[in-house]
Amino acid sequence: MKVVLLILTAVAAYFLGGVNGAIVSSVSFFHRDVRNYGSGNAGLTNYLRTFGTSSIVFVILIDILKSVIAVWLGGWLLHFVGYPTVGRLFAGFCLVMGHMYPIYYNFRGGKGVLCTGVLTLMVDWRVGLVCWAVFLIVVIFTRYVSLGSMLAAACFPVFLWIFDYSGLEGLLALLTSLLVIVKHAENILRLIGGTENKLNLKKSSGTRRERTRH
Repeated sequence: MKVVLLILTAVAAYFLGGVNGAIVSSVSFFHRDVRNYGSGNAGLTNYLRTFGTSSIVFVILIDILKSVIAVWLGGWLLHFVGYPTVGRLFAGFCLVMGHMYPIYYNFRGGKGVLCTGVLTLMVDWRVGLVCWAVFLIVVIFTRYVSLGSMLAAACFPVFLWIFDYSGLEGLLALLTSLLVIVKHAENILRLIGGTENKLNLKKSSGTRRERTRH
C-alpha cells in the first residue's frame, strides 16, 4: 500500500511540476519561449529581466497553484498510512524535479525556488517564514536572487530538524534543498567571480536578443 501511494504521489507531483509558469506565460502572451532569452532559465527572475512585470502574476499563480495541489495531494495520500508530512515532503521533492526537468519541455525547466518556497510553508509555516525571511533579507541587501534562494533552501532542512521533525523528513527536505543549490551551479561560479547579475525590475533588451546557445 505504501509503495503504491508513493508511486502515485511521485507521478502526480512530477507531472504537475512540469507545468512551468514562465514558459506557459511567455509563449501565451509574447509568443516567445523565455528559455531563448537572458540566462536561458525558465524561471521567475529571467522572466522579469526579459519581459518585465507584464503578466508576471500568471507566472506566479501557475507555479504556486501547481505546488499547492502537488504538496496537498502528497500529504492527503500518505495520511492513509500515517505519514502526511513525509507525503508532503516527498511530493515537494518530485514537484521540484518536475519543475527542473519537465518532460513536456525537453527536460529544460526552472530552478524550483518558488516551488520550494511554497513547500516550506505547507510543511510548517514557522519554517516557511524563516526561509522566506532569509530570502528577502539577502535579496534586499545584496540584490542577488540566486544567493537568497540558495541560503533560504539551505535553511529548510536545518530548521525542520530544529523544530524536531524526524530524520526522514529532514532528509527529504535536504534532498530538495540540494536540488535547488546544485541547479544554481552556474550562479555560484558567477558569484565567486563577481559577475552574477543583480536584481533589476526594469525590462532588459532580452526580448530583442535571442540566445544562440542553449
